[in-house]
Amino acid sequence: MSNTEEKNLPHGEPEIDELTNDRYLGGHEYDGIRELDNKLPQWWLYLFYVTIIFSLVYLVGYHLADWWPLQEKEYTNEMTAMADIKKAMPQIEVDLENMVPLTAETDLAAGQEIFNKICVTCHGKFGEGLVGPNMTDMYWIHGDSTNNRVSMKELYNVVITGVITKGMISYKDQLSPIQIQQVLSFILTFQGTNPANQKAPQGRKYDTFG
Repeated sequence: MSNTEEKNLPHGEPEIDELTNDRYLGGHEYDGIRELDNKLPQWWLYLFYVTIIFSLVYLVGYHLADWWPLQEKEYTNEMTAMADIKKAMPQIEVDLENMVPLTAETDLAAGQEIFNKICVTCHGKFGEGLVGPNMTDMYWIHGDSTNNRVSMKELYNVVITGVITKGMISYKDQLSPIQIQQVLSFILTFQGTNPANQKAPQGRKYDTFG
């Protein structure tokens, strides 16, 4: 093959672009459009090399050497750890049938603190009722109508179930059983206090509380 043939591609076009002095790629011609053999930018090449190195490290670290656990193993480890925590801290069993109001000052103080944090907005500082019902009179929405009594059992169920239609959420995931008992015990101390600006009675009248 002559030097002239080496320097020219089919159709007699030069192998070197006269404008850029870049070399044409042989066989890369489509509809008269030809491709130059441009050099890739250094930053692109370095990034490409990094991806190759990363893929090798990932392959070895996750699938061969087990340097880092896969997601399935991480999930299994987390569930195992949670199971150990539950064993160390068993769920407190609640005896609703025999639950009575707490009377110790420490329990009532703890109940008052909880009340001031999450109940005041709807029931008022003194239980007089705002958005929520009045807790100082003898008229209650929730109670044991058969025995004419507002018991800790009924009130406990209200707290853990919530009253969505009235805007009260469930607190079963925010308060522990003892915290619920403490705040209910404090709420019952409002009975008969007769604060100012009481909300009108709601529900039915009950004779016994606790």
